[in-house]
Amino acid sequence: MNRDIHVVVLMGGWSSEREVSLTSGKGVAAALRERGWANVTELDMGRDVASRLAELKPDVVFNALHGTPGEDGTVQGMMDLMDLRYTHSGLETSVIAIDKELTKMVLVPHGIRMPAGRIVSSESLHQEDPLPRPYVLKPVNEGSSVGVAIVTENGNYGNPIGKDVEGPWHHFDELLAEPFIKGRELTVAVMRGEPLAVTELKPKAGFYDYDAKYTDGLTQHVCPAEIPFEIATAMMDMAARAHQLLGCKGASRSDFRWDDELGEAGIYLLEVNTQPGMTPLSLVPEQAKLKGVSYGELVERLIEEALPKGSGQ
Repeated sequence: MNRDIHVVVLMGGWSSEREVSLTSGKGVAAALRERGWANVTELDMGRDVASRLAELKPDVVFNALHGTPGEDGTVQGMMDLMDLRYTHSGLETSVIAIDKELTKMVLVPHGIRMPAGRIVSSESLHQEDPLPRPYVLKPVNEGSSVGVAIVTENGNYGNPIGKDVEGPWHHFDELLAEPFIKGRELTVAVMRGEPLAVTELKPKAGFYDYDAKYTDGLTQHVCPAEIPFEIATAMMDMAARAHQLLGCKGASRSDFRWDDELGEAGIYLLEVNTQPGMTPLSLVPEQAKLKGVSYGELVERLIEEALPKGSGQ
């Protein structure tokens, strides 16, 4: 691969995941420079992103954005119009995968088990529960467990949920309500269509929320997960099929809950992340390392897939 090409690492932006994106982007840029890439530019995305990219004229953009608008198809569509090469998934895939209901519409008909759920208005939660407790409330199109609430029988949200109690109902007009799947939290990274491994996530307290994901020491990663071979195989197959059915490019990460009392029938896919984190605590680099692929090699493979075949770049 030609390490003299110009790579712009696009990061930051204004989503709720801005700080994680900055950490991902700086890690990517540092890894490229360490591996001898001579022309790497870090770009913290502002509202002038199109004009900045036009000025910089990159050969390829490493998309290290997380959340909207970098993960929902907005930035992908802009870069398509500008005829720019970029890492990870394209416009259509990004639009579908960021939306949990659209993702279900694509995957469930193909036999991929996902929790049943329905969209509810946040205001209605103060009158009655949309589902029997326990249930989960989450934004339809956010990642990194932003705005997730688990409503239990004896939880601190009240019954019905109090208007004065802090929660996602204050920040989103509509939420997705799903039954709570008891059991274990697991995740599978997929790279170039191949599943890498299964990691079990064991938060020290509570559940695997935004803080648990990105604060060192709050979550134990067990990689590979200590689960039966047939469960790991089924989960990896499900993640690879979801990657293919959604049309993902580069790396994706599928998050699961597994009710271990039900065996294979207890595996539920929760969501597919098309812009998985590249921070020191992120799961894709961790699983790649298990397969003998270093962080720097992982970054290079993502760039290589984004470049045109046979381009010599």
